[in-house]
Amino acid sequence: MNLANWITVSRLFVLPFLVYGLSYPPPGQEITLRWVCLALFLVAAATDWLDGYVARKLDQVTDLGKFLDPLVDKLLILAPLLVLIQMGKVPAWAVFLILARELTIAGWRVQQTTISGANIWGKLKTIVQIVAIALLIAPLPESWQNPILGIFGVSVILTWISGGIYLWSGLKS
Repeated sequence: MNLANWITVSRLFVLPFLVYGLSYPPPGQEITLRWVCLALFLVAAATDWLDGYVARKLDQVTDLGKFLDPLVDKLLILAPLLVLIQMGKVPAWAVFLILARELTIAGWRVQQTTISGANIWGKLKTIVQIVAIALLIAPLPESWQNPILGIFGVSVILTWISGGIYLWSGLKS
């Protein structure tokens, strides 16, 4: 396993702290812990860019990396979303739509003989999901909730558009 793949896997180590911190904040520490969880999430999300950069720069692009990166990305997105359902911040049906798309694409990928990386739509989807989740984690005023849910809605739509484009391009080739 090369450096780029280790960076990818490192995102997994953040998830238990993130999930626990959002789920069980000590009394009186909710706001502080939400800011800490936001920082953890953003650092983990930044490693998504970093692993790709390292893989290309050091010529470490591998099929394992092409498989692991989107899988770890899915966990990085879905873990906080599940907690955000529990917190009443996002509707479960919207998270289900994201989960359904992600499982469909993951199932499609494992059946392919060659593994292709994410296209521009997949990257855009990931960026908007990260922004939406970051805003949902941040302890922002209640007046921000509708615009934030709007951004989250855009991420759900982009999730399905990117999935459809990915499957369509796979069927054509």
